[in-house]
Amino acid sequence: MLGTAGMQADTCALHKVISTRMRMYEHDNGKPMTFNAVSQMLSTVLYYKRFFPYYTFNIVAGLDEKGEGWVCGYDAIGSFEERKIVCNGAGTKLMQPVFDNQVDWAQSWDGAGKPNLNLDQATDLMKDAFTSAAEREITVGDTLQIYKITKDGIQLEEFELRKD
Repeated sequence: MLGTAGMQADTCALHKVISTRMRMYEHDNGKPMTFNAVSQMLSTVLYYKRFFPYYTFNIVAGLDEKGEGWVCGYDAIGSFEERKIVCNGAGTKLMQPVFDNQVDWAQSWDGAGKPNLNLDQATDLMKDAFTSAAEREITVGDTLQIYKITKDGIQLEEFELRKD
């Protein structure tokens, strides 16, 4: 799953290149690309255009070979970091600290941390964070699309943020 923030024309061009490369890989190898292969390929495509980069900021999400969920956050020239939680786009500065605290327990005052969130708790946390960000940052959109990726497939849930 690829999520992109940035200039719409560059987003469309990048998605076209990525989908073409993924189809070519599948035809050549007889199987779809793994999460790690997609994440590295996107980095290479972005780095190739580093002198006139796509004005895009990307997130790749998926399951690794062990069935564990990961996301990779990218800058415009392909540098990326593989983590459990990543934000890109207009509300990043408002939401990333919340997710770091509530998911990674990176700033837990007692250092203890809590057990992993289940899917419903993570969904509710995302809804709360996006609702707050949408109230404070005008460029955050009106609808949140949450793609829930599990070993059983991908499920889409849409959540209305505001209508003003």
